[in-house]
Amino acid sequence: MSITHAKLAMYLSAVLLISACTENNSQPTQLSLNKEQLGQQLFFDTNLSLKRTQSCATCHAPTNGFADPRDNGVAGAFSLGDDGKSLGDRNAPTAAYAMFSPEFHLNKEGQYVGGQFHDGRESNLAGQAGGPPMNPVEMGLPSKAFTVARLQESPVYIAAFEAIYGSKIFTDQDKAYAAMADSIASFERTELFAPFDSKYDRYLRGEYKMTKQEELGRTLFFSQQFTNCNLCHQLNKSQRHPQETFTNYEYHNIGVPTNIAGREKNGVAITTQDLGLLNNPQVNDPKQAGKFKVPTLRNIAVTSPYMHNGVFQDLRTVVLFYDKYNSRSAKRQINPETGNPWGNPEVAENISFKELETGPALKEQRIDALVAFMKTLTDKRYEHLLEK
Repeated sequence: MSITHAKLAMYLSAVLLISACTENNSQPTQLSLNKEQLGQQLFFDTNLSLKRTQSCATCHAPTNGFADPRDNGVAGAFSLGDDGKSLGDRNAPTAAYAMFSPEFHLNKEGQYVGGQFHDGRESNLAGQAGGPPMNPVEMGLPSKAFTVARLQESPVYIAAFEAIYGSKIFTDQDKAYAAMADSIASFERTELFAPFDSKYDRYLRGEYKMTKQEELGRTLFFSQQFTNCNLCHQLNKSQRHPQETFTNYEYHNIGVPTNIAGREKNGVAITTQDLGLLNNPQVNDPKQAGKFKVPTLRNIAVTSPYMHNGVFQDLRTVVLFYDKYNSRSAKRQINPETGNPWGNPEVAENISFKELETGPALKEQRIDALVAFMKTLTDKRYEHLLEK
């Protein structure tokens, strides 16, 4: 068992131990939790949902790249809520490597960068962690006061919160709720969420030799002549940077079509436009409509489906979708998953044509090579999922 597998097992064992003590009303002094450990317990706690069926880990499963592995009746495109019937309208992004996203801001080039969620509406991890518990289509708790009361059902939580945040933390429901989110964010900043031990990382350390196909994909990916991948999916200037997250955290509209099948299931009108970044309360510029945050490519091969609305199931389909902007081939204008032309963009305005139309059309060999390279970005503990 690798170190990361051992750490994952350790975290899960600790959760079971703490839960057992809580159920048996054991003395909280038997467990001295630091902030990360408290956040760990909260991350896996189904009591933070109204019907006590759902935790953060339900939609961000640590055994599946911290993404939602469930089908939910929509081929995994959207997550099912605690009530057993509510469906979201966006694909749950991975929580892995999310710690590296900068706080949401407008940079000196006038480009919005960073934040959490697909539209950056929460500036940081703590803000993101505080969202799902009271979201009516997610965990469904009715208020902060109700949530804090749930926390106080556990003597372990009471002891830990008071030890970490002060003896009076539960006298202010806003501060107690913020403390809950803060501790979950602390857990999400641990190495469990970002081990940097993929084949690519091992390659950089001289511990793995890429296949010819993977090496071709790596060369193409970082090339500014043959592909446009690195325009958005490279943060550090050096392709040999040891902690490349494969996103520049910017926002772009790439013309993703509406997930019609998903919307037919979740009850959202097909004609409804998801305005992306423009839905962020900090943004009021119409030119940002339809833009979504560039996702990390870490674990991309094992966290399907793809795009903000989960409209594509296969990673190769995603590469083909990008290639349609540069290829004149009639074949490239067909979605291989449906056998029909690519759907119209959900938001037709503000498409990033400059970035999308950079580089030549790709031949099949190069498409396969890019997919092979992206598979090397899979954390070691998830490599077995590639076989599926």
